Amino acid sequence: MKTLTKNRKKISKEIDIEKSYNLNDAIKILKETSFVKFDETLDIAIKLNIDSSKTDQNIKGFFNLPKGSGKKIKIAVYTKEDKAKEAKDHGADLAGEENLTNDISSGKINFDILITTPDMMPSIGKFAKILGPKGLMPNTKLGTVTNDISLAVKNARLGQIQYKNDKAGIVHAGVGKLKFSDDDLSENIKAFYDIIQKSKPEAVKGNFIKKVSLASTMGLGLKINQGDLR
Repeated sequence: MKTLTKNRKKISKEIDIEKSYNLNDAIKILKETSFVKFDETLDIAIKLNIDSSKTDQNIKGFFNLPKGSGKKIKIAVYTKEDKAKEAKDHGADLAGEENLTNDISSGKINFDILITTPDMMPSIGKFAKILGPKGLMPNTKLGTVTNDISLAVKNARLGQIQYKNDKAGIVHAGVGKLKFSDDDLSENIKAFYDIIQKSKPEAVKGNFIKKVSLASTMGLGLKINQGDLR
């Protein structure tokens, strides 16, 4: 822990956190200042000009990063037993009804994404208090409630990410790994910025995006010049 703190202090002397960086410069800096041995995720934070207490100003959805997310995920499909094999054949790690019911009710959440079909929503609804706070409750707008299970699983594997703003009006998302090429990271970031820009609710007037910043898992956040993202 002392080593991490020492490294962060060293980085903070080299980086001007008040400055707005061009995208390519920011990516290079975050790569060059990485001090951990694991492959860090590059996270984006987009501050929106919304009142999150008003439902008509909140946004959420899903998006396929053009260059993938680089994240290894476990996918569960909550479905009738006769459909479980089909779900696994299409790439699901876990599938079924009884086994997932037992796991979820006992608090054993060993998956990153939960997909289900519309007919199963009444059954899974009873777990909303468990799944909701973890961001795992299936939702049509997030593409996790669908009759096309094979496509949903495929998209998740290809780098589909879910997004929604928090109470502070900020959207957070992982947009790749630091080991990605600069060009691949730049493409992912610009594509994600564009989809958020297009998600502007009709109730929001004026500029929609107030601030954009990038940070690696253990690194400091860098403010990004929005003109460089368009």
